[in-house]
Amino acid sequence: MSDDFTLPEDKAERMERCAIFYTDVVPHNHALGLRLVDIRAAEATVELPYAENLVGNPETGVIAGGAVTTLIDATCGTAVFLRLGRFAPLVTLDLRIDYLRPARPGIVLTCVAECYRLTRQVAFVRAFVHQGDPGHPVASAQGTFMRTEE
Repeated sequence: MSDDFTLPEDKAERMERCAIFYTDVVPHNHALGLRLVDIRAAEATVELPYAENLVGNPETGVIAGGAVTTLIDATCGTAVFLRLGRFAPLVTLDLRIDYLRPARPGIVLTCVAECYRLTRQVAFVRAFVHQGDPGHPVASAQGTFMRTEE
């Protein structure tokens, strides 16, 4: 590794570094209970466990949209880091989320995000949130992230 921000080539080591980033660098992710569960070259999979304190509507038991937005934003950012091969400062420029159906109460939400294009300053990411069946998503998202380092 050339510096503390470069991600290792080995998948297990890379996964461990990203998981540590979730808990040590971004306390909000830790507070929500986000868990990095899989990575690929430019793709991240993160879970948001169901928790009563995240429920937005007590009558339905559905997790609040803000928690789902954080799940998507964090997963997309991780996909960018994986594409870059290093941790780097990012700013979310745009994040469009389409909620396709209500999430079922009591079930983990899983987000899969892919950084499909990277320019010198902007990363383009797409994501889906599901509850066990990727073919039946709860939400889909498109985002752009600006790299702030020179």
